[in-house]
Amino acid sequence: MTGIPKRAMPKNYTVSKLARLFGLSRSTLLYYDRIGLLRPSGRSVSGYRHYDEKGVDRLSRICTFRDAGLALSEIRLILEAKETETEAVIEHRLNELGKQITDLRIKQGLLCAMLRNVAGTGPQVVDKEMWVQMLRAVGMDEQGMADWHAEFERRAPASHQEFLASLGIAEDEIQKIRGWSARRAREAQE
Repeated sequence: MTGIPKRAMPKNYTVSKLARLFGLSRSTLLYYDRIGLLRPSGRSVSGYRHYDEKGVDRLSRICTFRDAGLALSEIRLILEAKETETEAVIEHRLNELGKQITDLRIKQGLLCAMLRNVAGTGPQVVDKEMWVQMLRAVGMDEQGMADWHAEFERRAPASHQEFLASLGIAEDEIQKIRGWSARRAREAQE
């Protein structure tokens, strides 16, 4: 406080004020402190944590990354990492989202087909035969179906397994389909 105008001094925030500013709970900030993600810039004479503008900026970045679906461990890596590592973490999350979107679109398509069947001829289960007929109806040939399976296996192997099982395909046939799908996916990447 040596002659510096008051507005030039960095503003300090208590845990509660900072939490309110970002719409978070006080316990969230205390947790971030406990795990070392967001440390206070200091403590008051009474021992209360306080945060300066750097803390506000860091919390803003944390919130942005959380909104993008990154885990706290990934956020820590990004905040402490070099730019290339940051890019790898973000690309990894983007790929995960792509897989989830693909899975959801497949499920959406199945539900739409089921709904059409229910509305038309009563409850019908989508089985392997019906699925193949639907793919052929939209113009997909054997090559296209093989490429579809390979891409599904590459992006979401566990979901591919679940999907094949949902069609009532026997486990030994599922393993064969997944085997050639995985080989085909590897070959496509080479």
